Amino acid sequence: MAVTKTNAMRMLDAKKIGYEVFVYDNEDGLIHGTAVAEKIGKAAETVFKTLVAHSGANLYVFVIPVAEELDLKKAAKAAGEKKIEMLPVKDLQKWTGYIRGGCSPVGMKKLYPTFIDSSAESQETIAVSAGKIGQQMDVSPQLLAGVTNAKFTDLIK
Repeated sequence: MAVTKTNAMRMLDAKKIGYEVFVYDNEDGLIHGTAVAEKIGKAAETVFKTLVAHSGANLYVFVIPVAEELDLKKAAKAAGEKKIEMLPVKDLQKWTGYIRGGCSPVGMKKLYPTFIDSSAESQETIAVSAGKIGQQMDVSPQLLAGVTNAKFTDLIK
């Protein structure tokens, strides 16, 4: 399978941030994160998913390990909100430009406040969606945080 350049990759290229692309087949439909980790041959704790949540009109991006669950209380605290809830999947593309399963923390329509689970800090690289289903990109968590203005914090249950 060929690599398709995505907005996320173009943004990293523009900032001269190195990354490695992993392509996997998704013929069995939308696959969950741990299966993505298996398909690209990486440990689940090094593959991260991008979740979008909101509090009223404010959107927030959370990047957590694929096998973990976002703790909404910790997420709200990180965002400085009383309560936060997941953005409905039907609204994802309208606000981010990405679809479920291909949502990257890099290259959304706007730069939303972004938080990366602190477990990423101990990893040399983490894999996140490259902005298209079937493509992941491996990048330094510190460089990812730099390009998304993200803060590292405890986000998982």
